Amino acid sequence: MADYEPWSEDRAEAIIAARIGEAGATLPILHDLQAAFGHVPAEAVPLLAHALNVTRAEVHGVVSFYHEYRRHKPGRHVLRLCRAEACQAVGGESLADHVRWRLNIAWHETTSDGAVTLEPVFCLGLCAIGPAALLDGQPLARLDPARVDMALETLS
Repeated sequence: MADYEPWSEDRAEAIIAARIGEAGATLPILHDLQAAFGHVPAEAVPLLAHALNVTRAEVHGVVSFYHEYRRHKPGRHVLRLCRAEACQAVGGESLADHVRWRLNIAWHETTSDGAVTLEPVFCLGLCAIGPAALLDGQPLARLDPARVDMALETLS
């Protein structure tokens, strides 16, 4: 469970300034913003666009293209289910259906109590032990509905 900073324009500008001279700085800056705030705040987009001398639309396009970037603060816990073919072949789709049903949310949503955000990930590299997931960055493997339910029940 991550503890994110509240939005601060000064903090966002410092994050951007720390990498602005690097080649290909857009993605690392977006990662750093998300690490600090839990997501890429909409307020950060014009700051980054100005610093990179690109349009807001270009920055928004990068944020919306990559599944890794969140546009909203996540829940207290993040469950990332693998959606790759290897996990699909061993029950990943039915597991995803079960998790969405159990949490009563769709992909990229957070439960009404703010506890869990559900995100797809397109390969965790755990293909031999799928279906797999990450729960707060910790790998879970050989998942079935009962195992994922047990993992979710341990959350506070």
